[in-house]
Amino acid sequence: MLNARSTVCTIAGVFTIAAATPSPAQRYPDKPIRVLCSEAGGNNDIAARLVTQGIAARLGQPLIVDNRPNGVIAPDIVAKAAPNGYTLLVYNNGFWLGPLVQKSPYDPVKDFAPVSLIAVAPSIFVVPPTVPAKSIKELIALAKSRPGELNYASTGPGSSSYLAAELFKAMAGVDLLSVPYKGAALAINDLIADRVQLMIPPATATLPHVKSGRLRALAVTGTEPSALYPGVPTVAASGLPGYEMAARTGIFAPARTPAAIISRINQEVARFLNTAEAKERFSALGVEAASSTPEEFGNMVKSEIAKIAKVVKSASIQAQ
Repeated sequence: MLNARSTVCTIAGVFTIAAATPSPAQRYPDKPIRVLCSEAGGNNDIAARLVTQGIAARLGQPLIVDNRPNGVIAPDIVAKAAPNGYTLLVYNNGFWLGPLVQKSPYDPVKDFAPVSLIAVAPSIFVVPPTVPAKSIKELIALAKSRPGELNYASTGPGSSSYLAAELFKAMAGVDLLSVPYKGAALAINDLIADRVQLMIPPATATLPHVKSGRLRALAVTGTEPSALYPGVPTVAASGLPGYEMAARTGIFAPARTPAAIISRINQEVARFLNTAEAKERFSALGVEAASSTPEEFGNMVKSEIAKIAKVVKSASIQAQ
């Protein structure tokens, strides 16, 4: 039978052992981390690979990029994953804006924990040479003269190219027909072939085709002109004041991931993105490296959802 003193010693020993045993968050990471994103070669994929390569050494574990088709597949996997920091998502705003216009198996706010913004890139209005418009003003006039006749290509409802076009339709008061594609490459090929008349892809996606003359650049969607397209104005400055729709890419973890793990990843991402190497590598792709706190990123996501929700409601866009 234990006396009082031995009981106290036993309890103290238990607490000593417990205190000496690191928690899962303290041990993190002690195995490889899976990072899901969209199709290989796209902006999400490029951003994911740059960041994972930049932080792997400091985390002491490999980060494995897992590409999935564009759409809800990658986010849905992460939403249902264990909240332990070993399954992450790198995606642009099509992920959190998509559920506004298409039925989704996840809630972008409730099912995810924002980790950090990592990149901001403008998109660009491009048309084939057969379209007579050479500016946003001329495009608006053309669309108003031919309501419902002009088609725009996108990578599907909820994608950044789709939402950029729908925002344009709402603000300009024009009627354009959406033609969805499974990938940007197919859409751009049909744009070049004049099967569709407009697309608003990431600025980097069509640069070779604009330089070759196969496509014409009308305007960029950011708040400032893009160094990739010297002389090409913003949409806001060339006929549609107030228009802005940049492609923002960030990292997410499943909801309920411990704050200590979120903080660890965020610190390493910020450390990398603030290096000259990261800024140069992103800039070469026409993308601005941009870090944030988890709170800042979360507020940005909520703000953009509220902004586009108004467009969806005013345009009476129904979830598909």
